[in-house]
Amino acid sequence: MDLIRIIAAVILPPLGVFLQVGIGKHFWINILLTLLGYIPGIVHAVWVIARKGPAAA
Repeated sequence: MDLIRIIAAVILPPLGVFLQVGIGKHFWINILLTLLGYIPGIVHAVWVIARKGPAAA
């Protein structure tokens, strides 16, 4: 399942974050980062996915 989230994070970073943690602070942070630059959004999304989910939020 993480592979699907990472692929989603590369294509559309907020989607990858949403699939991992839902709508919360990391989702909104990722939207902002993606609007400021696509690469920061991807990096943040992969970081959120790699640290394993809502329990870590």
